[in-house]
Amino acid sequence: MKQTRRKFIKIGGLTTVASLSGIGLTFASCQDDTELEINDFIITGVSIPSSIDIAIGEPVVLTGKGFVINDQIELKSSINSDIIYTANIIDVTDKTGTFIIPDDFSTGNYSIRVIRGEKNLLLGSLLFNLVTNVTIPDIEGMTIKGVVYSDGKGISGVTVSDGQEVTITDNEGVYYLSSLKKTGFVFISIPGNFEVTAIGNSPQFFKRLSNNTTIVEQKDFSLIKVDNQKHVVIPMADWHLANRNNDTDQYTNKVVPDVNATIDKYKADGTKVYALTLGDLTWDLYWYKNNFGLNEYIPYMNMLNCPVFNLIGNHDYDPYYANDWEAENKFRDILGPTYYSFNLGDIHYVVLDDVEYINTGGSIGTVGNRNYNYTINLEQIKWLKKDLEAIIDKTTPIVLAMHTPLYKRPSVDSNGDQVNEIYLNNGNELIEILKGFSKVNILTGHLHENYRVEEEINLMEHNTAAICATWWWTGKNGYADNHICKDGSPGGYSIWNINGRDIQWKYKGIGYSENYQFRTYDLNTVHITADSFAPQSTDAELSVYSDSYSQKNSNNEALINIWSYEKDWKIEVTENGNTLNVTRINAKDPLHIISYEALRLNNGATPTSAFVTSKTSHIFKVKASASETTLEIKVTDNFGNVYTESMIRPKAFSLDIN
Repeated sequence: MKQTRRKFIKIGGLTTVASLSGIGLTFASCQDDTELEINDFIITGVSIPSSIDIAIGEPVVLTGKGFVINDQIELKSSINSDIIYTANIIDVTDKTGTFIIPDDFSTGNYSIRVIRGEKNLLLGSLLFNLVTNVTIPDIEGMTIKGVVYSDGKGISGVTVSDGQEVTITDNEGVYYLSSLKKTGFVFISIPGNFEVTAIGNSPQFFKRLSNNTTIVEQKDFSLIKVDNQKHVVIPMADWHLANRNNDTDQYTNKVVPDVNATIDKYKADGTKVYALTLGDLTWDLYWYKNNFGLNEYIPYMNMLNCPVFNLIGNHDYDPYYANDWEAENKFRDILGPTYYSFNLGDIHYVVLDDVEYINTGGSIGTVGNRNYNYTINLEQIKWLKKDLEAIIDKTTPIVLAMHTPLYKRPSVDSNGDQVNEIYLNNGNELIEILKGFSKVNILTGHLHENYRVEEEINLMEHNTAAICATWWWTGKNGYADNHICKDGSPGGYSIWNINGRDIQWKYKGIGYSENYQFRTYDLNTVHITADSFAPQSTDAELSVYSDSYSQKNSNNEALINIWSYEKDWKIEVTENGNTLNVTRINAKDPLHIISYEALRLNNGATPTSAFVTSKTSHIFKVKASASETTLEIKVTDNFGNVYTESMIRPKAFSLDIN
């Protein structure tokens, strides 16, 4: 490999601008044309961008008037204050001061301070990204080449792909690919204990390619050393931001503070935190009607206090195209690849696109039917096999994320046993591909419900309820003032806590503590009538949706909706010290009926069929001996966490029931 000489790197002048082809994020300067003064120590016109790429031994030119030869520049790590590098100003002009990056420098975020004798000034802070500067020889037939490096040194064993071919970097971090450049990307599977730079919250693990297969393109990747053996991933399904139902207000005022409080809680001890969306970030029906698409999603994603890995859902396709590939182009242009992988610590994460968008009747200016198939296309299947083949240790835990579920919503039979059925068209093929690994978890969304399926010995699916709950309806101004999904789960997200290979998870409702894992109903008080919940409608209209709840019940029964229920959870209910029999049933959650269907009817509208209350199998029934006894309820999850409620009865039934 041939080392080539680089130009001087200038920090300052015009504000640095970086664009992720549609994101259009501007890096604001820490100081822009600012005068800094302590007594007679003055530097004016200081301008610091957010980040720069720099090589060891390169001159760095600081914009500012007032530097003098031998001023000391102190670079202090923002993560570890014990890490400090120093260099002297070696050249000045009336607008700049120049220093050389020290030989032992490492990539990271640093504060920049100028020291002169006993005086010092803080100029600002930025990310110094230490790069290599290597020219790699061409190899016949190879159309993409590059180096994956950290702190200017090549990193071996990194998986690199163009979405079709997969290769591994050599001992010097060099890779080659014979690529047709069909996807328009080359991307790395970020190795564990490294990160990449981001634009906003979007990790830049990919590089864009030309469509010219006759030229060789060099695409290098810079890695930043971190420790993410211990990390938290926050799966967030079904955002459906569309500038309707005051969704952006609900998101900004309720969702963001809750999620950021969770992020900050786990980051407080140094744990790395990442968000992973599970698709339907937007709502294709409103891309053009409300002028709200993926570009408009970006600033809301950037409100989160951590990096965000994105995944495409069926509502994130361009509805003006009746072709899966063409309809995906907006997502690729704005957010990046529609399938990829990455590693955090010891865990291998895979993101797939399991939607084939058909959109019958779609054309420029015309929104089609937005219909689709539940399937992983052949190109991805081939890529997935290659990606997984690159993992030598088959005990490596796999977390695979996709939008539509692998399994249908489970039901229970007459014995209370869960009944599972494949939902994904080629789900059996996916299961077969994953059988080589001993521990696989699959994260999905789409249905706005919670359920878990453990049909295979090595695999568990976690269908995750929605950020938007019922498409933002129940929290809309003038509605129920709650946030509830079709199965009765509170709208929310999951928290996956990983330490090495140990993985623990739980679901968190927005506005509730992490320990809020079930809701109870006293069926003696659950009587859904138009008079009580939809006075502008009729009992006949409401009974279509309310099932048995339309009839008065005096059987002293109680329901327990445990939204994260798994087969190893334990449910104990006692009345006056006596243990009650707990039966798992298929049932509707009554709170969702009065929060959505009843209020839509009350507003003179027909409830949307896709939004109405679904029968769920995570509801349990007990029968008490009397109507006014207190039930002691204890639920223990598979990690030993215990959740309890003293259910004082009668328990009122209303929109604000907990």
